[in-house]
Amino acid sequence: MLQRAIIIRLMDGFSIKKATKDLGYCLAVTTLESIGEGKVRQNSGDVLFPVVFSCITFRIYRGEILEGVVHKILKHGVFLRCGPIENIYLSNKKMPGYEYVPGENPIFMNEKMPKIEKDVVVRFIVIGEKYIEAQRELQAVVSLEGDFLGPVS
Repeated sequence: MLQRAIIIRLMDGFSIKKATKDLGYCLAVTTLESIGEGKVRQNSGDVLFPVVFSCITFRIYRGEILEGVVHKILKHGVFLRCGPIENIYLSNKKMPGYEYVPGENPIFMNEKMPKIEKDVVVRFIVIGEKYIEAQRELQAVVSLEGDFLGPVS
């Protein structure tokens, strides 16, 4: 009963999508190694249990090739989502051969490749990543410069 309550509490805490600098985002608790002795908080009456657990994490690294979904298109580039990471920026300078086409539904066009528009899956290479302490989130800058990168059909 206690073990189940602790796992539920851990997952509730991680479900708000907050990352740590070293581990990234915890996606799922895999094992609960140990539960320490509970200590009662004087002000609230809550009981705190020190726990040791293992979990599956997601973190991006420079040079890694991933896929993301376009969710915002601007004149100077696009923003993608990849797993729990919401702010992955692909600059128009890192999209060789693509031109911005404004309109109600802006897109990036290329004569030889499929267009980049909202909800398209794009394969990219990570050229930089950064942990934002205030929001406890990861952000990345990516590129399409390389073989087999770009919209996935």
